[in-house]
Amino acid sequence: MGSHPKDVEITDAHPKTLLNQKHAEYIINYSKKKDDYEYTMTEHFRMSGIYWGLTALDLLGQLEKLNKDEVIDFVKQCQSSNGGFSPSIGHDPHLLYTLSSIQVLVLLKAIDKVDTEKTVEYISKLQNEDGSFSGDEWGEVDSRFSFCAVASLTLLNRLDTIDVEKAVQFVLQCQNVDGGFGTRPGSESHSGQIYCCLGLLSITKQLHRINSDLLGWWLCERQLPSGGLNGRPEKLPDVCYSWWVLSSLTMLGRLHWINREKMVKFILATQDPESGGFTDRPGDMVDLYHTLFGLAGLSLLGEKSLKKINPVFCMPQYVLDQIGVNVQILSI
Repeated sequence: MGSHPKDVEITDAHPKTLLNQKHAEYIINYSKKKDDYEYTMTEHFRMSGIYWGLTALDLLGQLEKLNKDEVIDFVKQCQSSNGGFSPSIGHDPHLLYTLSSIQVLVLLKAIDKVDTEKTVEYISKLQNEDGSFSGDEWGEVDSRFSFCAVASLTLLNRLDTIDVEKAVQFVLQCQNVDGGFGTRPGSESHSGQIYCCLGLLSITKQLHRINSDLLGWWLCERQLPSGGLNGRPEKLPDVCYSWWVLSSLTMLGRLHWINREKMVKFILATQDPESGGFTDRPGDMVDLYHTLFGLAGLSLLGEKSLKKINPVFCMPQYVLDQIGVNVQILSI
């Protein structure tokens, strides 16, 4: 048997143990490099970057090493007059960054530092007649935005401000005959969208309305011989799908359907032993996005040196326990 045409090779030269301290140092150093090229080029999604970094640090048990006041001050400056949050100061608000902002504030126990009533109003106004959500005032519709809206309102304990049943109906219409979900009804199935749609159904306790076996098989077929997962058929593996696919399988109660040993080996191989951080696949450049999702995937797989992660919110479980947020997880 030759190697899979859309796969990578894991060798003995790749890391085999989790380099916790290296990853913590990578995240802390990244936050200090305000002038370097990579930091400057990520301004258009800065808020998400802050969420990825903080969550990863918390999973590693090193959240106290970051300047919380500086982060809170930045988030406050990103709240728009309409209540939504932008990716960076002076940018337009969007649901994606509104969720990231709320997650950061909940993580830092600072949600009272912003005008949450305005935020709730902003989010609920973005729901459309068919139950879907627009990402911002320009009206683009995507099942990701449905998840962002429902997750944000749940963290704020204000899910009562939208038509939840209509939101569920829209997401159910995004399911395809292969069991997967797309961005809108009729769109191609993709692991990232599956996570968003299942996340919404988990929060609203409606997971029983889908065919879990069919979807579970589609997700398991994303695992390649290297152990890595791809987002859809015929694509290369990417460590971020260690999150999108594994969290979805966890919600469905079917995480044991994939090869755990191979999966762990693949994720560990994407670490950079010099700088710390994770890459999309072995040998590429590290970034905050893949660092969080590499760690999050390992947490789902039971890595003892990391805090337990919630499969729906991608936040440490203890944080959600503290604010009383519960999700639905199926059992087989």
